[in-house]
Amino acid sequence: MEWKNDAELFELLRKQLYTAIVGDILDVYGKRKQFLPAQCRPLRPDMVVAGRAMTVLEVDVTQEPEQPFGLMFEALDTLQPNEVYLAAGGLPIYAQWGELMSTAARARGATGAVLAGMSRDTRGILAMDFPVFSYGCYAQDQRGRGQVVAHHVPLEIEGVHVRPGDIVFGDIDGVLVVPREMEADVISAALEKSRKEKTAIKDLAAGRLAVDVFKSYGIF
Repeated sequence: MEWKNDAELFELLRKQLYTAIVGDILDVYGKRKQFLPAQCRPLRPDMVVAGRAMTVLEVDVTQEPEQPFGLMFEALDTLQPNEVYLAAGGLPIYAQWGELMSTAARARGATGAVLAGMSRDTRGILAMDFPVFSYGCYAQDQRGRGQVVAHHVPLEIEGVHVRPGDIVFGDIDGVLVVPREMEADVISAALEKSRKEKTAIKDLAAGRLAVDVFKSYGIF
């Protein structure tokens, strides 16, 4: 492997890879349902998120419970370096993330947040340059509309299974999940494919026939 620890691994992802190529490798390994829904987008096109999933389960409520946000603060406080706060559950009718949460997450070494729902405080989050991916920006508060009921639990997001510790990787083209047990093989293969494609790009730019280039580098 080209990395010794998580910090080096996620730096490789951010600097040398992109979701399209990792997704291609996951397809080769038979993992064909690893991208979160297409509406999960970065707040700014150049944002990249890479880290281990710290999973959070949200549910809708119809009235404000005794503990308004449920276990949200406890979930935030469990974040570890190189983790991504990944929340799912509930309707996209309120924001599940904001500037205060981004501030707390960064202080704990988290590398970003991914919401299968909405986020808010967009200007503040952009100013602090914290990677956040969501279904859109919407200021309505979750208080009295939703709450966190569990964290560090398996999630399913429209057919995509996410477990605590799986790799979460996102860029302008989407967010995908790499199962932990196959991460070494997948990332190593993606790095190899990426380097082949860079050489192939030079050949294509020089006018070499596409059919010959794709055959030469095996990058179908």
